[in-house]
Amino acid sequence: MEFLTWIEGLSISTFIRENTSLLAAPGFLFVHILGMSIVAGCAAMMDFAILGVFPGTQLKPLERLYPVIWFGFVINLITGTGLVMADAATRGRNLDLYIKLLFVIGGVITLIQLRKHVFSSPTLDTAPVSARAKRLAWASIVCWFAAIIAGRLIAYVGPVPGLG
Repeated sequence: MEFLTWIEGLSISTFIRENTSLLAAPGFLFVHILGMSIVAGCAAMMDFAILGVFPGTQLKPLERLYPVIWFGFVINLITGTGLVMADAATRGRNLDLYIKLLFVIGGVITLIQLRKHVFSSPTLDTAPVSARAKRLAWASIVCWFAAIIAGRLIAYVGPVPGLG
């Protein structure tokens, strides 16, 4: 707990939490949501294409979304860390944060697995999508959807900043 209190006392944490500038908490939250929409949105496009929601779509060109996804992920890593640091003593005790992080890790693993086992396949776009690829796509959808839900619940469930 002392470590979390120390993090919360850092100047960057105090700036994010107490400054009235749009560059503080509102800006961090806005950019975090933007990064999340990039990651989850691009992943969902790939997942739905793999699942056949967009008939006739070539899958191989969707691999070009990976740099965009990683860019969004880095944005979320930076802004999410800042938001947690701003109220570290409270958020560090919130189970929903850890649930969200588990789903984010699961989402990242599925993205890596999709690239390794689906997008690197020489039969991609020439043969039917494998059952494994479809399972990975469903796992990705579940992970990102659950991460978003758990992330929203952080503000409302468990210890809430300002309320203890």
